[in-house]
Amino acid sequence: MKKTLKIEGMSCEHCVAAVKKALDAVDGVSAAEVDLDSGTAVIDIAGAVTDETLRAAIEDEGYSVAEIA
Repeated sequence: MKKTLKIEGMSCEHCVAAVKKALDAVDGVSAAEVDLDSGTAVIDIAGAVTDETLRAAIEDEGYSVAEIA
């Protein structure tokens, strides 16, 4: 399953790397592609991952999630 997260607060490639690392560390996320220009992350989920878990992983890095689709 794929999910797209709209992330607010990313301003550079360091931000992209931090978000990607946080998402990759979530159990059940098999891949994460983060795009600075669009402010999104597209993730492949291979297990049971809740939106709250994804939101918490991003917010723990200091960014906010505006939308999860």
